[in-house]
Amino acid sequence: MRKIALPVVEGKLSAHFGHASYFYIYHTEGENIIKEQMEVPPPHEFGVIPNWLSEIQVTDLIVGGIGPKAVDILNNHKINVFSGAPVEHPESVIHSFLSGSLKTTANMCNHDEHDHNCSH
Repeated sequence: MRKIALPVVEGKLSAHFGHASYFYIYHTEGENIIKEQMEVPPPHEFGVIPNWLSEIQVTDLIVGGIGPKAVDILNNHKINVFSGAPVEHPESVIHSFLSGSLKTTANMCNHDEHDHNCSH
């Protein structure tokens, strides 16, 4: 199972990772969404949100824009980062991601050679 987080502002994927009002968290098996939840992140300070995502066991993050330091922290926690995703409704983004059709500008994944979860 994967736990995929999408930062959201005003009902759409956030263009800026640290500015998200809340995160949609999708629990998935293959292309199926098993569970969906909404979580309010802690206040934005350096490293706080990436560490919080690790604590709630997120495996993947889909975002519009994100800084390199946040990516490094997320990757160090073995969270795959897919950035440059379109600023659309989270349900549309997650379905495109699960079907393999989501267009992103960068897939920054950090996993061992036996983990192929970053194939999107």
